[in-house]
Amino acid sequence: MTHVLTRGAYALPGTSLAFKTGDWRSTEKPLHHHRKAPCHDACPAGEDQQAWLARLQEGNLEGAWLELVKANPLPAITGRVCPHPCETACNRKHMDQPIAIHNVERWLGDEAISRGWQYPVTTPSAEAPKVAVVGAGPGGLSAAYHLVRLGYRATVFEALPEIGGLLRAAIPMTRLPRSIIDAEGERLLALPGLELLLRQKLGRDVSLAELRSEFAAVVLAPGCQKSRPWDVAGAVPQHLHEGLHLLKEWIDHGWLPEARRVVVHGGGNTAVDLCRIMKRNGAEEVHLLTASGLPGPDTDPDDVLNVVPRELEEALEEGIQIHPHVTINRLIMKGSVFTGVEMVSLRKLPGQDGRKRRIPFEGTERLLHCDMVVPSIGEIVDPEGIEEILGQHKYLHPKDDTCELGDHPGVYVLGDARGDRGTVAAAIGDGRMAALTIQRRINGAEPLPPDTREVATFDKLNIEYFDRTERAPLRKLPVAERNDESEIELDLTGPEAAAEARRCMSCGNCLACDNCWTLCPDNAVIKTVEMASDGTHYVFDYDFCKGCGLCSAECPCGFIDMVPEDTVLPAATT
Repeated sequence: MTHVLTRGAYALPGTSLAFKTGDWRSTEKPLHHHRKAPCHDACPAGEDQQAWLARLQEGNLEGAWLELVKANPLPAITGRVCPHPCETACNRKHMDQPIAIHNVERWLGDEAISRGWQYPVTTPSAEAPKVAVVGAGPGGLSAAYHLVRLGYRATVFEALPEIGGLLRAAIPMTRLPRSIIDAEGERLLALPGLELLLRQKLGRDVSLAELRSEFAAVVLAPGCQKSRPWDVAGAVPQHLHEGLHLLKEWIDHGWLPEARRVVVHGGGNTAVDLCRIMKRNGAEEVHLLTASGLPGPDTDPDDVLNVVPRELEEALEEGIQIHPHVTINRLIMKGSVFTGVEMVSLRKLPGQDGRKRRIPFEGTERLLHCDMVVPSIGEIVDPEGIEEILGQHKYLHPKDDTCELGDHPGVYVLGDARGDRGTVAAAIGDGRMAALTIQRRINGAEPLPPDTREVATFDKLNIEYFDRTERAPLRKLPVAERNDESEIELDLTGPEAAAEARRCMSCGNCLACDNCWTLCPDNAVIKTVEMASDGTHYVFDYDFCKGCGLCSAECPCGFIDMVPEDTVLPAATT
C-alpha cells in the first residue's frame, strides 16, 4: 500500500529542509521495535490480548471478538475457567493493578453469543484434505476449528453423547454453566467443513489404524480419564472414592456419599471443587491437604497451589480449611473403620543431584479426625485404543511444541494427554498449533519458527502518559446465597469492560499517540495523511534525524529503540 506522508510543520522551500541535519548524527538512531506484550507471551492459548483490547478501546466490539478468536474460539468458557497467567504477567501490576483480562474476555464471549457474531470461516472445498480429531473437549474443538479456518475438513469423534469433555464432566456449574458450553459448542459445530460423530469411542467403535489410513492426519485429544493409583503405605480405606470420579458422579447424578468430616488430598482445581461441593452438601468440616504452598511473598512461585486464584479465595470464604506443605503419613483405622489420617509436614530440600524434593519431617506428625478421605492427585491417559503408541507410559509425549508424536508421523496429541498441560487454555493453544503444523506438513513447508521477539517489560514503558485507575470490581454471589447451580462470579457491564480495555498500555506496540511526530525537534518523524492507527504510519527520515532520542524517551509503550548508527535496517522499519 502506498502512503502519502506529511511532516508536522516546516518552512518554505529553500530554508530548513535544504540542510540535511541528519549528517550530524554519529552514534545512535531511532528504530521501531515491535515487542511481545507480556500478556501475549504468557497466554497458553496464544491470544494477543493487546490486539483485541485495542479494538475494544476503539469501540469495535465485534472486531475485538474477531481478533480474539483468531487464537481462541471459546472465550466465554476460558473467561470463566482460565487461571489467567496473562494477568499475572501484566505490566499494569507494577503501576496499580493488572487489567482484568479474563473478565473482559468472558464479557466479550458472552456478547458474541447473545449477538450471534459469526466465526471468520469460509467453506472448505469438497476436495480439501480431511483430518480426524479424537475428543470433543476444548483441545479437540480448538483443533477442529483451526483446521476449518485453514481450509481443511475436520471430523470429530467423541465417545460420549455430548461435547465438552472434562468441561462438562468435571467443572461444576457454579464455575461454568452448561448453557455456555452448549452455546459455544453449537455455534462452533455448525461451521462448514466440521463433522461431529458422537458415541464413537477409540478402541471400541473405531481404531487408530483406521483413522490413520482414512485421514490426512489424526489429532488425539482424549484427556486424562483414569485416576492415578493411591494408597498410604499400601493401605486404602473401604469404599474409596477417587476425586475426579466422585466429581463426575455428582455432576451427572447429583450424588455424594454422606460424611461429617472430609479430608481431600490433592492440590488442583478438582480437589478444591470437591471441597466446596462437600461443604455445601452437608459436611461440617472439609480439609484440603496439599504438598504445595499458599500464594504469598514467602512461597516459591513454582510451589504454589495449582488452583485458579479466585477459586482459592472463594474456597476460603466458604470455610474450607487448607493445610499447605503436608502429606498423609498414615491412615487411622479402628478395625475396618476409617477414623482419620496422620499428616506430616513437608519441606523442599535439594538432593545430591541438586533437584529439590519434598521431604517429610519427623516430629511434625499430627492427627486429623475424619470419616472420609478423597484422593485427588491427578489422572493419567486411558490406554484403550492407543496401546500401540502409549506403551508403558502414563501420557503421550510429542517431540516438541508442534504437538506431533515423534515416532508416529501424522499423529498429534493435545491437552491433558500430554502430561505437561493442565489448563483449558493450554489445550486450546495445542489445538491451534497442531492445526498450523498439519497445514505446513501437508503443504511441504518447514515447521513454524518460534516467536523469538523480546517481551516488553515494564522498564521499557513511559508510564507518565498513563493515568492510575482502579481495576473493574469483581462481583460475586454472597456466601449465604451460593448453591450448586447458580454461577458465583457475575459478568461485567459493557461500560466496565470498555473502561478496563482503556487501562491497557499497549506494551511493545504503537498506539498512534503522535508523540514521536509532534515532539521531534527536527520534524524527522513523518506520518501518513491517513489516520495513524499503528507503527506503519510513522517513518523516520534519517536525512534530518540528529539522534537525540527524544522520540524513544517519550514513546509510552516501548516501541522505539535507539540503536547504534551502523545497525542494518530491516526491509520494513515499521
